Amino acid sequence: MAFSAKDVQTLREMTGVGMMDCKKALTETNGDMDAAVIFLREKGLAAAQKKAGRIAAEGVVAAASVGTVGAVAEINAETDFVAKNESFMAFANDVAKLVAEHNPADLEALLALPYPGSEITVLQMQQEKVMVIGENIQIRRFARYDTGVTVPYVHMGGRIGVLVNLEASENIAANEKVLELGKDLAMQIAAMRPLYLDSTSIDAATIAAEEKIQLAKAIEENKAKDLPDDKAEAIAQNMVKGRMNKFFEEVCLVNQPFVKEAKLTVEQHVAALAKALGGTITIKGFTRFERGEGIEKEETDFAAEVASMMK
Repeated sequence: MAFSAKDVQTLREMTGVGMMDCKKALTETNGDMDAAVIFLREKGLAAAQKKAGRIAAEGVVAAASVGTVGAVAEINAETDFVAKNESFMAFANDVAKLVAEHNPADLEALLALPYPGSEITVLQMQQEKVMVIGENIQIRRFARYDTGVTVPYVHMGGRIGVLVNLEASENIAANEKVLELGKDLAMQIAAMRPLYLDSTSIDAATIAAEEKIQLAKAIEENKAKDLPDDKAEAIAQNMVKGRMNKFFEEVCLVNQPFVKEAKLTVEQHVAALAKALGGTITIKGFTRFERGEGIEKEETDFAAEVASMMK
């Protein structure tokens, strides 16, 4: 079956693949357009496997709300340039929405879901994006809350994504002030990076290790005062109490000063708002994703890379 230059252009528009590859696909399939698409997909899958080992530490964190359900997902690419690509952003937003709608048990279950508006799975669509965009693309992680009031927030164009989950009494759950609180807390979490909700969320071993460090520092500081051992120990223990309170203030959301009213802690502000609205509000949990955190980026010599391409 013969094919024309227009056929090559049509195939390119359908797949986003280069002209020469489209021409080769049509040649291999005797001009059969459907077979050529399959040919390129198969070739793309092979290309995706080659790219899968490359470090993807850029990308976006996308968030979605479906009814009362909120979800956040991190989707990585290799470069910040691709992270701004409209097709990539649409894929990321679709993934977050799928998490909200289907509550996948894990990443494998998410990848097996049907991709909206297509006859392929999320994994196959991810592989197609690799083929078309030309970079390793990976769905890294996701989180979801489906009870109470969940407020999603995306900061700095997708660099940081936050979910805040609140439990509010029925009489105020739909109040705009509760939703505003959720957004304020999400912005605080994005900026202040709390690691825990409250001190009870911290495992005993972590607290014990911090207390040991602070006690050793306090004892060392007291040595210069030449105090009797028992008095030095007592003073050090009191110093540790104050320093542990400071530690909790830094790492626990409810202990942090509220960003809009530093005289109050987050816990105090939430209680005051609940009282003013005539109900109850409890922070049940939060999730903060920052793109690429924990991924060791590959250091490259750009000049050497360009030089190697010129050989």
